[in-house]
Amino acid sequence: MAKTNPGRFFEDYSIGQVLTHAVPRTVTQGERALYHALYPARHALYSSDRFAQVCGLDASPLDDLAAFHVVFGKTVPDVSLNAVANLGYAEGRWLAPVELGDTLRSVSEVIGLKQNSNGKTGVVYVRTRGINQNEEVVLEYVRWVMVRKRDVDAPAPETVVPELASVVAPEDLVIPQGLDFSDYDFDLAGEPHRWGDYEVGETIDHFDGVTIEEAEHMLATRLWQNTAKVHFDLTFRPNGRLIYGGHVISLARALSFNGLANAQMIVALNGGAHANPCFAGDTVKAWSEVLDKAETSVPGIGAIRLRLVATKGGAPFSLRGEDGKYLQDVLLDLDYWALMPM
Repeated sequence: MAKTNPGRFFEDYSIGQVLTHAVPRTVTQGERALYHALYPARHALYSSDRFAQVCGLDASPLDDLAAFHVVFGKTVPDVSLNAVANLGYAEGRWLAPVELGDTLRSVSEVIGLKQNSNGKTGVVYVRTRGINQNEEVVLEYVRWVMVRKRDVDAPAPETVVPELASVVAPEDLVIPQGLDFSDYDFDLAGEPHRWGDYEVGETIDHFDGVTIEEAEHMLATRLWQNTAKVHFDLTFRPNGRLIYGGHVISLARALSFNGLANAQMIVALNGGAHANPCFAGDTVKAWSEVLDKAETSVPGIGAIRLRLVATKGGAPFSLRGEDGKYLQDVLLDLDYWALMPM
């Protein structure tokens, strides 16, 4: 009897199925150091205990996207080991800061299925929750993945495409307990720009770029215990190992420091698409658009909704062609809420 796990294929999923993902992970200063080594991450709240304490937190938490990667990585053996591509995200919320020493595990529920017209693949929708050692949900999100079929002759399941909110409502954003920007130090944060300095519709070119090396993305993907074959095994991608989409997200977020240094905490993921594949040797650049702004329940803390676009060195502020499709040099289109001092 085979003891190895070949991963689930499209016909192995069913609506309402709950997937309890293996290998909980205790996060430490090591994860933070490696995250900051892999990405030019410089947001002060995630770099300095003292800065975080002045902002009302006990200590500097784990970077929000590092927490996302840990939770996401747990899901890969059960959700996307046999994926062709990760397609998108919605309804993501960070519900509590992840502190160093926390132990995270992940649980997903299948909420949608749709076989593709070619009969060889299908799209699986899951809602994933990251849970800490106190059984508190620290992060939740929906993602959808294109997964291979094991048997192309297997009957197609009933199509269920979940209705997903296009944006997390500002009143549903969770402000970390104790967070207080009344003594916020703009000099130490790196830029003077407050919430009120940004206008809806404004676009920001982050200027800097990072060329992805084969070794760094392999290290990053292993760091998050992401075992998807397309990132490692050239027999699945003969034209090159596919860069983990989360690696591109973190690179783009780190690059956005230049112009958005005070967008300190990501608190919601409204939507996202990996528009085109990314490979080693591509140079990632980024630009942002201010989509919306909202006051929060905490005085002095504003929420800013941003579109973050990563490109392969393409011209800033160009997203789609006349046909409505993403331009070929666009890698990522991410819509998120962040917290900023007012």
